[in-house]
Amino acid sequence: MTAAFPALRMRRNRRTAWSRAMVRENTLTAHDLIWPVFVIAGQNRTEDVASMPGVTRYSVDLLVDKVKEAADLGIPAVALFPNSARELRTPDAREAFNPNNLVCQAVRAIRQAVPEIGIMCDVALDPYTSHGHDGLMEGDQILNDATLDALVRQSLVQAEAGCDIIAPSDMMDGRIGRIRQALEAKALTHVQIMAYSAKYASGFYGPFRDAVGSSGTLTGDKRTYQMDPANTDEAIREVGLDLAEGADMVMVKPGMPYLDIVRRVKETFHVPTFAYQVSGEYAMIMAACNNGWLDPKRVVPEALMSFKRAGADGVLTYFAVEVAKGLKG
Repeated sequence: MTAAFPALRMRRNRRTAWSRAMVRENTLTAHDLIWPVFVIAGQNRTEDVASMPGVTRYSVDLLVDKVKEAADLGIPAVALFPNSARELRTPDAREAFNPNNLVCQAVRAIRQAVPEIGIMCDVALDPYTSHGHDGLMEGDQILNDATLDALVRQSLVQAEAGCDIIAPSDMMDGRIGRIRQALEAKALTHVQIMAYSAKYASGFYGPFRDAVGSSGTLTGDKRTYQMDPANTDEAIREVGLDLAEGADMVMVKPGMPYLDIVRRVKETFHVPTFAYQVSGEYAMIMAACNNGWLDPKRVVPEALMSFKRAGADGVLTYFAVEVAKGLKG
């Protein structure tokens, strides 16, 4: 039994900075951060993402320099997302299988210039489909099994370009097993899979869809394949299936609205567990900070610490570079 007041004064451990640091239960370092970046075609080009103040799309040549900066700050990995030209978006998403598409170009350039950083590639068809969905369609139906073939082809061109982590975000049934089998068959046994296992049909994705150019093409919504925000047990089933099929790591998306899911996943499976602080979360924080209502130097690390406290081993965040600079300083 612990002592009671006045013998026990909880504030004693909080009185000085050194004491607070000594008893701190969780820490945030640059190694906890994965930086999502957006790629555009061309040379020496940048485009600001209007709905994500401070976030920029980069052509491959400029992106390499930014990734080098991230590596120098101690960020272990970047996640690549393309904004493909409208004319390359087709019902069959054929650009996803092009070994010289934007993502593959970026992977090769980063691998050559910044070999010490990990490269993570999204696997889903929405940047390449004319209808904006993550899978192939027939009428208004998403075709699960036909999509699996497409996702395998997409994964292989990315892995063969030099991708370190394949990250399927499509939420099709069975895709982790199919991708793992294909990687093994091609002797790409070193390639890791971080499964978007618990990806919810969320309203927080809007700015991301602007960033990759799919918001204007999306017809309907994604609730027939992304998870219902009301469900938690279903998330545990999804994670269990992905691990059984060969996932090395799992992800919960979105982040802060689903910290309870992060905690349940970590406590249930004890595997590397990540969360994505998605575009809507970023945009809300930036809007409040830009209006002077919040101090970004305080609230951004606080928000990221909530992921660590919930059990996440790392966080995908658009704040990664700025936070890493602050931590290094």
